[in-house]
Amino acid sequence: MTFGSGSNGCLGHGSLTDISQPTIVEDLLGYEMVQVACGASHVLALSTERELFAWGRGDGGRLGLGTRESHSCPQQVPMPPGQEAQRVVCGIDSSMILTVPGQALACGSNRFNKLGLDHLSLGEEPVPHQQVEEALSFTPLGSAPLDREPLLSVDLGTAHSAAVTALGDCYTFGSNQHGQLGTNARRGSRAPCKVQGLEGIKMAVVACGDAFTVAIGAEGEVYSWGKGARGRLGRRDEDARFPRLVQLDETHPYTVTSVSCCHGNTLLAVRPVTDEPVPP
Repeated sequence: MTFGSGSNGCLGHGSLTDISQPTIVEDLLGYEMVQVACGASHVLALSTERELFAWGRGDGGRLGLGTRESHSCPQQVPMPPGQEAQRVVCGIDSSMILTVPGQALACGSNRFNKLGLDHLSLGEEPVPHQQVEEALSFTPLGSAPLDREPLLSVDLGTAHSAAVTALGDCYTFGSNQHGQLGTNARRGSRAPCKVQGLEGIKMAVVACGDAFTVAIGAEGEVYSWGKGARGRLGRRDEDARFPRLVQLDETHPYTVTSVSCCHGNTLLAVRPVTDEPVPP
């Protein structure tokens, strides 16, 4: 079901009309959907059978349909042979999917190489004519080491992205205007860089806000860095160029199970810590 602003056809009902009541997307009747992701004006949806659908604003190729056209009804997205989507992510003008083998595919605007589509060796910065500006179809990441290491988690910010590898390493790439990469890069890095300060700490999940990043460790600890205005980092309103621990309420111990960031806020899913044994 969708509701709200119908601009660019992002509600999927075949029109640009705003809708105030949750309404079933009729073109998806007959499919069992398991995940959706929303960008600023486009949507991705994934079915139990790994069928991928996209609709809404299409400029820059963000829908992955091979064109820049917008669509007000769901369109099935072709997947590269041998690839099955298991998670979908939308940025403001781009999209990314994580496949069953742990490979990431991306489409849309690659400004600052925020999708990792430049073909780069480890630590290499491309010359201007080698930079990929956009991709109209879902394309495998080309920047080392993300082009070859299995990935557990990926997310898109406004002008940067982050990924966690199967080894638990956290990489960031793109703009670093507010320190959202967690590295010494002054203005940004088109090459994926390992986040400084997390060495030796196994990470599990990462999420990107507009210009900040939040990562969850394998033990449930929460780290944040980047733009700190209006409490984005879970502490005082100050930027942090490197990861710092976020202190959760110690009077009610929690284990963090999931994280999601929007433009300027963060949502953590938690469960209470108990001494009771987990059922088999």
